[in-house]
Amino acid sequence: MKKNSLTPNSGLSLSQATSISNLCNQRAGEITAKLNGVNNYEKSVDIEGKNDTKTHIILAGKPLPENVVALITEKAELHACQAFLMENIKAKDEMLKDIKKVTADISSQEVPERPKNISPLVNQLPEVSGADGKEWGWTQLTAAEINEFIEAEAFAAHIGQFIHHTSPLDRLRTELPIIPAIDWMTIVEGVKSPVTIKVHATHTSENLLKIHEELAALHRAKEQRVNYFKAKVKNLTTDENARIAKINADAQNEAAKQNNDNNAAYETAVKAYNEKIRSIQAEFEKTRQASIKEIAAMRIQVDQRFQKTVDTFLKQISDIQE
Repeated sequence: MKKNSLTPNSGLSLSQATSISNLCNQRAGEITAKLNGVNNYEKSVDIEGKNDTKTHIILAGKPLPENVVALITEKAELHACQAFLMENIKAKDEMLKDIKKVTADISSQEVPERPKNISPLVNQLPEVSGADGKEWGWTQLTAAEINEFIEAEAFAAHIGQFIHHTSPLDRLRTELPIIPAIDWMTIVEGVKSPVTIKVHATHTSENLLKIHEELAALHRAKEQRVNYFKAKVKNLTTDENARIAKINADAQNEAAKQNNDNNAAYETAVKAYNEKIRSIQAEFEKTRQASIKEIAAMRIQVDQRFQKTVDTFLKQISDIQE
């Protein structure tokens, strides 16, 4: 910034400086008008008439004023004074503009960073899989249990094939009561003759029933073991998936709680940050307004070389105001 003659003490007010500047300009204009059109000679012509001769001025003569040096000197002083005043008026205006452009320095205040939401889906445990979700369950059985299941399933399957409907034992039990005591044989070609045939049954109903009951009991026992292991596998799978679901649900709840806590902390930090910024800006504005008031009250301390011109016009201003 250029040096200026502004001071908080005594001197010209902005209003006085502006008025004096205008008067300087006005007086300089008057002097300029006096100096405009000066020349070295006058042109005229005599026109003779019937009764007299008239002189007609073609170019009026306008010599330099006798006080031309004083006028030029005065004009220079006027322009110098006006330039001095305008320079300081401008300096004061720029000071006011500059201070109004300045903003509060909040660079030292760290802006709160918005937290990233935690997504529990990233680390979610998958349910145990397999055929109907039971494959995992089979891996939880001991070797002895697997072997027992294999044995029980084989027993249940093959016993069931032997005793169930349309099975060999079922056929024997169905046929035994209806075996005929008499049958027909062809002795003469084209003639059936009744002959008593001795039928020796290889089984009895009681015997077949006993076998059926023994096998049925064994079948039920083995089938119960098969169903036991299938149910155990299903329950193991269900329990494991329930355990996984609880872990995932707990993770979701924890993530939701953490997100809520983080967001609440962020809102608190933002509130505190905004309050701090408002406080900094309020203090800054208070200081700036005081500076603006101080600059606005500054006056122009007149340099001694311009004092005569200023005093001349100050008196005119004072006379006008009175």
